Amino acid sequence: MDISRIFFSADEAFLQAAADEIGEHFPDAWMEPAGPDVGAFEDEGVSIALLADTIREKHLAFTRHLMRGVGMVPLDEAQDLGELGDFAIALWEQFPLPNVVSLQVWQSGQIDLPYRTDQLWRRLEAALADLDIEVRRGGASHILSACITGQGVIFGSNGVANALADWPGGRVKLAKPKGQVSRAEFKLEELFRTGAVTLPAAGKALDLGASPGGWSRILLERGFEVWAVDPGDLDRRLAGRPGLHHIRTTAGPFLAENKERFNLVVNDMRMAPLLSASVMNAAAGHLAPGGLGIMTVKLQPENALPLVHQVRRLLESAWEIVFARQLFHNRNEITLVLQAKA
Repeated sequence: MDISRIFFSADEAFLQAAADEIGEHFPDAWMEPAGPDVGAFEDEGVSIALLADTIREKHLAFTRHLMRGVGMVPLDEAQDLGELGDFAIALWEQFPLPNVVSLQVWQSGQIDLPYRTDQLWRRLEAALADLDIEVRRGGASHILSACITGQGVIFGSNGVANALADWPGGRVKLAKPKGQVSRAEFKLEELFRTGAVTLPAAGKALDLGASPGGWSRILLERGFEVWAVDPGDLDRRLAGRPGLHHIRTTAGPFLAENKERFNLVVNDMRMAPLLSASVMNAAAGHLAPGGLGIMTVKLQPENALPLVHQVRRLLESAWEIVFARQLFHNRNEITLVLQAKA
């Protein structure tokens, strides 16, 4: 395998959208699927650093994770776990190995091998320990990767800054917190863990389409006074929470009558994307200077990229787009972080 090859991961249903989005900025690139949720990328003179910078600076939404490939062991040669560890070290040692690394192992699709990903992780950890390399699950400045695909086990090596996410394949595993109201909370928590948004220490937050109140709960925990706008009920565990105002109406009537100024508006409504963007544009006028917006955009795979472009063009009349990503917990949607224009 050419060591210039880069591998990008995306949601399985949106892998083609990820490739098309990358292709808009690298029209000469060669790309093909390497697994159900992993694609291969090659373009002469394009490094993983350049690709990562482009994804961040242009706010490409569908790529979750990048890995610079250093070699692949075909499946028929990857049956023996002991030998595979030796192969991995030989491939990784083509480049200088730091003293501390994050080791990330994941699988793309259903592949029949005589070991599990956790067993492969332990074998690779032991092989690295024999070289006096400290191995972590995450948090190191350099990542060594192993991705099991139908073609074979692909090994990677690159800095965490060029990976886009410090989780295997961009797959974030979050534990259910005490008091969780809904699984939608994972989306907001994952976003905060990316470091893509810095919230004020306190302030006023507007949660549009709040029911059953998962995002409101998180914002309350972070010190916000929250206006939860939804005609539906909030979870009973939120009843009487200090700082929570439940406004039983929809977004349009609330924004037409509201006199408050907010520091943050969030929107996880199940609404047509262009209509949801129009609501966010209306909400921008209710923010204090420098106010932020967080919204999810509901999508279907067959027209995802053109629709994202339409949503962005509409939002740009009132907002600067700060971050865009289909997070692991998004499913059929992307998350946008926005800053209101002055």
